[in-house]
Amino acid sequence: MEALIPVINKLQDVFNTVGADIIQLPQIVVVGTQSSGKSSVLESLVGRDILPRGTGVVTRRPLILQLVHIDPEDRRKSNEENGIEGEEWGKFLHTKNKIYTDFEEIRQEIEAETERLSGNNKGISDEPIHLKIFSPHVVNLTLVDLPGITKVPVGDQPKDIEIQIRELIFKYISNPNSIILAVTAANTDMATSEALKVAREVDIDGRRTLAVVTKLDLMDAGTDAMDVLMGRVIPVKLGIIGVVNRSQLDINQKKLVADAVRDEYAFLQKKYPSLANRNGTKYLARTLNRLLMHHIRDCLPELKTRINVLAAQYQSLLNSYGEPVDDKSSTLLQLITKFAAEYCRTIEGTAKYIETAELCGGARICYIFHETFGRTLESVDPLGGLTTIDVLTAIRNATGPRPALFVPEVSFELLVKRQVKRLEEPSLRCVELVHEEMQRIIQHCSNYSTQELLRFPKLHDAIVEVVTSLLRKRLPVTNEMVHNLVAIELAYINTKHPDFADACGLMNNNIEDQRRSRMRDLPAAVPRDKAAAGGSQSGSVSEQVDGGTGNWRGMLKRGEDSTGDRAVSQSPFPSSPQRGHAVNLLDVPVPVSRKLSAREQRDCEVIERLIKSYFLIVRKNIQDSVPKAVMHFLVNHVKDCLQSELVGQLYKTALLSDLLTESEDMAQRRTEAADMQKALQKAGQVIAEIRETHMW
Repeated sequence: MEALIPVINKLQDVFNTVGADIIQLPQIVVVGTQSSGKSSVLESLVGRDILPRGTGVVTRRPLILQLVHIDPEDRRKSNEENGIEGEEWGKFLHTKNKIYTDFEEIRQEIEAETERLSGNNKGISDEPIHLKIFSPHVVNLTLVDLPGITKVPVGDQPKDIEIQIRELIFKYISNPNSIILAVTAANTDMATSEALKVAREVDIDGRRTLAVVTKLDLMDAGTDAMDVLMGRVIPVKLGIIGVVNRSQLDINQKKLVADAVRDEYAFLQKKYPSLANRNGTKYLARTLNRLLMHHIRDCLPELKTRINVLAAQYQSLLNSYGEPVDDKSSTLLQLITKFAAEYCRTIEGTAKYIETAELCGGARICYIFHETFGRTLESVDPLGGLTTIDVLTAIRNATGPRPALFVPEVSFELLVKRQVKRLEEPSLRCVELVHEEMQRIIQHCSNYSTQELLRFPKLHDAIVEVVTSLLRKRLPVTNEMVHNLVAIELAYINTKHPDFADACGLMNNNIEDQRRSRMRDLPAAVPRDKAAAGGSQSGSVSEQVDGGTGNWRGMLKRGEDSTGDRAVSQSPFPSSPQRGHAVNLLDVPVPVSRKLSAREQRDCEVIERLIKSYFLIVRKNIQDSVPKAVMHFLVNHVKDCLQSELVGQLYKTALLSDLLTESEDMAQRRTEAADMQKALQKAGQVIAEIRETHMW
């Protein structure tokens, strides 16, 4: 299990090379108020003076400190390979492979690197400094030293320095894989500890917080930290450890850390003998090492999964960016062919990426034909916009100055053409909807199917322009054909259509039944034979005029004869006083609206029925022929000509370089994704090296 911490250090190095924090690695984060002794605790763990010291804000950038324990054998081997003199050395990430054996140089480099980003005033930066210390005197640890919590800005510090530091601290301690080392001075009240307060905000149940009490030797005379160290004041689940650091005077006098640790042990034995073996710097180092190892063990399975998932995601991202273009000519032809094929497959419904959120491509065109267009036509009323008065007026206008004996055929044609004309608008709208869907397919293919196109924005725009232009050219042709389909129906009103003849025959029978019904209802004073004679006479006339064709004109005449019969039957009766008196046209104004006579009503009803019957026949034809015309003139034509049109317009030597120019940031994004992919693969290999036995 001791091997787990070096593994995490390796992962830290791997991800530091690409400057990414996408993986939250287990580490110990040191939190405390300004001058509470955080840096002194870290130096005690290292055993060397490596951190800048002084009053006020000294730590102004996060310092990620990796302590690596090396055996004497490994040390000799490393010394021979790298030419290192000495048993301890350090390395910074930003200075690459430079090795520091003088720890004073390390401290100066930290100061210089801090001032490089944070300035020489008291400002802070969230960009971390990475330092790795190799020594036989340390335990394996990964620690993060953060700026101390402060309240009042000093010097040139910004007014929101408190907020900046809090945000920086929360950025690190919010990582669920981190252990929080809350540092509090013993000569302050534990209940006012800012470090424990911020730790509790992110770690409510305290499962990853360890408290360190510094400056045990600076407490007021007559007081001690026994209750605090025993956890009676504020209990902390992972424990409370007390340490004694060097004073500023000791530091100024160059007192060694090793001597300070010895003095600390003597102080604890004298002041807290019962707690001496559970406090002090050495116990703190062992405890942190144990906690970190167990924490890593718990986090490792999730870490493995996360790295594998990210590796797959970045591989997919890298594939979408494609390889740098070598042969531009073949690449252009390949992209054009792929787009054309994908466009056609989307229409046919065999595309690789099938939309699940909404209908698209051929399925939507089918929906437009049979649902949208079909229902719209069915909703068109055959007699919409026609009133009975309109029909009657058309009949009268068609007869001219003479009173009509029969219903004129011209009135039927005139009215039925007017109704059929109403089918043209929904038909043209159907063409427009299909055209819009064909336009949408371009975007669908760009977004989902041919990701490579997004690499070349100019090629993408050129393809969209060519396809749009092709669709635009076919739109007038298709509209003209649909217009002609309606014009064809208007050009010749075929009253001999089988379906129409059947409807006329059915109406003939209905009217004949009505005539017989009226005959039965005649008053007894009228002889039946006279009425019958009148009927037969009129019937013979109608047969002579009609020539025995049995068409709807003959039907109308027979209908009129029944009116004549009724007139004959009514003539013997005396007129009633109300209806029989003379009317003077000069005295009484002609009424604007009146009740239709029985003949007028019957004529209108016959015409309306005929219009409805013929309209339904034409509607059925239009509903069938318009989708066929749209498919032939627009959809199929575009499918057949798309590739040749794209090749003809775009596959030109002069356009190659311009069309295959990548977007400015594509090359950079490809490089970043490749680096991240390599880092994740390397991280996967590092984790894979851990045998399961190492974890327990």
